[in-house]
Formats: sequence, structure tokens, C-alpha cells
Amino acid sequence: MTAAALPRAPLSREPAREFGFEPADHRAISRMVYEELGILLPDGKAQLVYGRVAPRVRACGLTSVGDYVKLIERDAEERARVFDALTTNHTSFFRESHHFDDFCERMWPKLADRLNQGGRVRLWSAACSSGEEPYTWLMAALGTDRAAAQRLLKRDIKLLATDVSPSVLTTARAGRYSAQTLRTVPAPLHKTWVQGQGDDLSVDPMLREAISFLPLNLLGDWPIKTQFDTIFCRNVMIYFDEPTKARLQARLADRLEVGGMFYIGHSERLVADVAKRFECVGRTAYLKVSA
Repeated sequence: MTAAALPRAPLSREPAREFGFEPADHRAISRMVYEELGILLPDGKAQLVYGRVAPRVRACGLTSVGDYVKLIERDAEERARVFDALTTNHTSFFRESHHFDDFCERMWPKLADRLNQGGRVRLWSAACSSGEEPYTWLMAALGTDRAAAQRLLKRDIKLLATDVSPSVLTTARAGRYSAQTLRTVPAPLHKTWVQGQGDDLSVDPMLREAISFLPLNLLGDWPIKTQFDTIFCRNVMIYFDEPTKARLQARLADRLEVGGMFYIGHSERLVADVAKRFECVGRTAYLKVSA
């Protein structure tokens, strides 16, 4: 067969879509998501946006994304539903486990001692997604001694876990996970804190009751007056632009006690003005050294 006779590769085309979806529709949705949540959805994310919006278009009985855009501009409840669908919630138990190791070595002994002396401890898992992070945090800190853990949890300790997505918070509060999801929990901790058999597994109620799972938009108003001893805010700022990162990091730093720890995702960095208030003491692990 000569080169001229070789079959031509088919021309690339837009994937077939059930609903009309114009570039202007993507831009309108992206603008609303950015203004509300700070999340960037550039043109390269158009197919992802369509895939997550289309079920809502169908559920509302509409025939185009353009009509759906008009709906969510005036309907706050539907807008919240699609924002929920558009948020990314990738997480796992013991993800970036070096942060939990660092906390247990650097912070937990003195915090546990403070609790035993009648003091208070405040922890915050910001952008907690479906709950794996805060459950991991308590498992790692409390270890395998359930009696000692129960005594500490009766003290003045509060772990706040927040996320903007109502659906993932429902999963987090239930504390029910598949065996595949729980496979990364070390065997001794799995034996101590996971209940059930087969693929019907759940986190021990002692841990579930120790965590307050609440909805919170990190870019909105915070009904939070507490100063925290440690804050985890990991792998959410990768979706933000630099000005949004700077504002959020400054607000989180303000809510952290001097001497407290701030943990961020492995590909994230503190902006210059915020970094002045911290000492980097490990991989994306920061000790607050000045107000």
C-alpha cells in the first residue's frame, strides 16, 4: 500500500452532547463558580463542566445548558446543587501521611498533656471532603488504646471539619466506607477504629461523635471565633488563583495560635507575606512563629 493510499485518521470532533453547550455557557458557569467558591474552571475544563452539569439540566427538564444558566442565575438552591456537583473531592485515608506523623510527634504530646491538665484543644480540618482526613487525624493521634482515647475525648477537645459540599459532608457524618477506601488504614488502627465486615464498614462512633462536620465556604463569611492549635488545609488551594490563595492563607493564619501548626498540600506553597509568619519545619508543614 502506498503512502497516498493509507487511510486517513478521522478528524477530531467535539464529543456528541445531549444538550446544547456554548462557550458562553461555560464562561458564565465558570464566572459564577469563581465568584462564589474561588475555583478556576478554564476553557480546558469545558468537557468536565458539561459532564457534571448535564445531569442537572436533565433533572430540571431543560433542553440546553444556556437555559440552565438562566435558571441558576435566579435560583439559589439549584445553583448550590450544581456547585456541589462541580467541586472536586479526591481524598483518602492517610493521604500524605507524613503530616500526621509530624503532628503526632511535634504537637500531640503537649496537646494531650494540656487536655489532661484541664486545658482545651482546638483542631480544624478545612476542606475535609468526605471525612477521610479528620478520621485519619484522630486515629493517628489516639492510637490503639481505646480506654486512653476515651478519656482524652471526654476532655475539652474539639475537631472542626468543614467543606463547601453538602453531599460529601453527608458521607463524612455517616462514616461509612468501602473496604477499598479503608485499605490504607494501618492494620492496628483498622482493628481498633473500624467496625463491620466485608464491604459494610464504618468508623467507630467514638470518632464520629468527636468531630463536628459543618458546611463552610472558605471564601465566604466564617462564623468562627476560635483560635486553633493546628489547621489542615490541603489540596484545595491548587484550584485557586494567586490573589485568592493569598487571602485564604492570611485568614487561616489569623485563626491559628502562635506555636500552632499549619499543614498544606504537597504541591502548595505559602505566599510571601504569609510565609513571614511561619517557619517551615517539614514537607509543607509550617509552625506559626509570629502573629
